[in-house]
This record gives sequence, structure tokens and C-alpha cells, in this order.
Amino acid sequence: MRKMATESIDLVYADPPFNTGRTQRGEGGSRLGDSSESEPLVYCDSWPTVLEYIAFLRERVVEIHRLLKPTGSILLHVDWRTSHHVRLLLDEVFGPEQFVNHLIWSYGLGGSSPRRFARKHDDILFYGRSASYWFEPPRVAATSVRMRGMQKKATDVLDIPSINNMACERTGYPTQKPLQLLSLLVGACCPVGGTVLDPFCGSGTTLHAARALGRSAIGIDSSAQAIRITRDRLARAQGAGSRAQGAGRRERGLGSRE
Repeated sequence: MRKMATESIDLVYADPPFNTGRTQRGEGGSRLGDSSESEPLVYCDSWPTVLEYIAFLRERVVEIHRLLKPTGSILLHVDWRTSHHVRLLLDEVFGPEQFVNHLIWSYGLGGSSPRRFARKHDDILFYGRSASYWFEPPRVAATSVRMRGMQKKATDVLDIPSINNMACERTGYPTQKPLQLLSLLVGACCPVGGTVLDPFCGSGTTLHAARALGRSAIGIDSSAQAIRITRDRLARAQGAGSRAQGAGRRERGLGSRE
């Protein structure tokens, strides 16, 4: 990020390690790509103390603040372990007056415990670079009987399922987030033609969503295998889009001749 131009980014979505204290493991290779790499996807998700984890994030959040345009914003995806610490960090770097939303991603999957309420959500902290941040309210299907079949503006609770084990979008990358979630966030927080940065891009979900929605996308990851999976995924998505466009042109051509 230090090599990138100041005030050049419209939206940063960051999904860093959560400091779970575990080693995250995924499937060998990529289910979507053609990479010959077959070693398991592994990364360490542990810091000796919360202070050291926050120091790791602070260095990156400061750079993100520099990169964002005045109309830009950050969506920082964490969970119950550190969300309270991370919000204070964002208050420190961006200013508490730039807080926009504490989004809840409610996904439903996961275990339960006899000792507490089941933990079934992540936290996404939304801060603007200034009071002029860009935003277009996303619309979701209404659930009330009165508004059946209609849409309404999304609330700060995003009820979007996790990726199940049989989903075709699965790449084998641990902690992969659903395309539906990133499509909603990118569409709401980055203008068409704008640039989205994901500094922990993993399997490339953010980049996939951004490109499909007409935004430019930049992804960074310390894992060479994550970069290979992302490239495979984007190449396949581009190929599928080209085939769909070709089919559409052929259909229109047939229609015009008739």
C-alpha cells in the first residue's frame, strides 16, 4: 500500500485475520482454478496479545486512511473477539465523527454452546474518509406481509447465508466470504467506475464483485496461493462473462434476421 498514490481509492473492504488463536486451514489447491498447487491452504491467525494484533492493524489502517479519496470509505470486517478494540482504532485514525455504521452480518451457520447465546454474526465497521463519503442505499427483498414482493432499503443487519459446502462459488480458501455479501457492500459504498481495494484479498471475492459491478479492483495478499486462486477465479469469471455476451449477441442476431 505504501507504493500506491494518496487519495486514489474509493472503497477499502478489509477482511483481516480475526486473531482466533488458531491456524486456518482450507482445502488443497483451488476448486475453481487450474492451479497445479495442491498443498493445503494454511495461515496463522494468532498474535501473542491483543495489543500486538491492534498494532498490526494500525499500521495498515493508517495507510488505508491516506489512500482513500475524500469521498471514500472503509469497511473493516472483524468479529466479537476484537470489534470493540478495532472501533477504537478507527476512531483514533479516522475520527469518531466519521463513524457511519456498525453492520452485522448474520449468517446462521456455526455451533452452539450450553454456556452462552450462539454466536452467529460478524461485525463490519463502516467509516467515511470525510462527511462527503459516497453511499447509495442498497435494496433488499421485504419480508413483511404488507410489502410482499417489494423491496426496501437494507438495514444495518445483513441477513446473508454463509457459503455452504456444495456451493459452486467455493474455492477451498478458509474464511471465504459469500459473493452476495460483497456485491451488496461494493454496490452501496463505491460509485460505478470507482476503485475498490482489498488488502487481504484471500480468494478474491471482493475483486470478483467489484468487476461484475463495473468497478476497478485491486487485491493484495501475503499468500502466493491466494493470489493464484484469485487470478484463476477472475479469469473464469471473465471467460463466463465473455461467453454470455457472445450468446447474447448471437440471440440478438437471430432475432434481427427473423
